[in-house]
Amino acid sequence: MPILTQTARLVRASCARLLAQDCLLCGATSGARLLCAACEADLPRLPEARCRLCALPTASGETCGRCLSRPPPYDLTLAAFRYDFPLDKLVQSFKYGHRLALGRYFGEQLAALTTNDAADLIIPVPLHPLRLRERGFNQALELARPVSRAWRIPIDLRSCRRIRHTSVQAELPWRERAKNVRGAFHCAADFSGQRLLLVDDVMTTGASLDELARTVKRQGAAHVALLVLARALPGR
Repeated sequence: MPILTQTARLVRASCARLLAQDCLLCGATSGARLLCAACEADLPRLPEARCRLCALPTASGETCGRCLSRPPPYDLTLAAFRYDFPLDKLVQSFKYGHRLALGRYFGEQLAALTTNDAADLIIPVPLHPLRLRERGFNQALELARPVSRAWRIPIDLRSCRRIRHTSVQAELPWRERAKNVRGAFHCAADFSGQRLLLVDDVMTTGASLDELARTVKRQGAAHVALLVLARALPGR
C-alpha cells in the first residue's frame, strides 16, 4: 500500500507539471487555468446598475432612455464583462487566433451568470457558411456549449440560418451595421410560445442580435433573452 500511495503521488505530480501553464495575459504560472487569479480578477466588469433590456449602465438599474423610446425586439440582455482591455485582446485571440480553449473558459463565465428567466432553447448566432468555412468554427457555438451543459438547455443549430454573407460588423462604422445585417437571418421553425436564449461573443451596437431577435419573434417566440460575453460601451 505505501508503494502504491507513493506511486499515486508521483503520477499526480507529473500530471500537474504537464498541465501547468503560463497566464495568457501576464505570463505568470497559472497552474491548469488559462489566466492567473490576479488577471482574472482584473477583467473589466459591468456595473451592477444597468438597463435590463440592453445591459448598458444606468444610474440605478432602470431601463435606459433609448430602450424606453425604442424598445428592442428582445426582452433581456445578460453580459459577463465590459468589452475593454484586456478582455478585447483575449476575444480577438479566441476568434481570429483559434485559441479554442478560451471558448470553453468564456462559456464557463457565461454559465456562472444567474437568471430567473428560464429558456427552452439556446440559439448561437449563426455564421454564414462562407464565414464558417473561413474561420473554421462558430465562436457563438463554442460559448454556448458550457452554458447548455450547466443550464440543461438544448442548443438548436437547425432552425436558424444566416442567408446573407455580410461584411464583418467590426469593420463597419456603427451607423452602417444595422443596414449590413438587415435580412441576414432566416428561421424556418415555429417558435410559438417558446423562450429563446440567443448567444454571441460581443454586443456592440447590437445590430446582429437585434435582427436575429426580430426574426425569431416573427416566428412566434414569446420571450427572447440575449447572453453575451461582453458588452461594448458607447465611446469606448
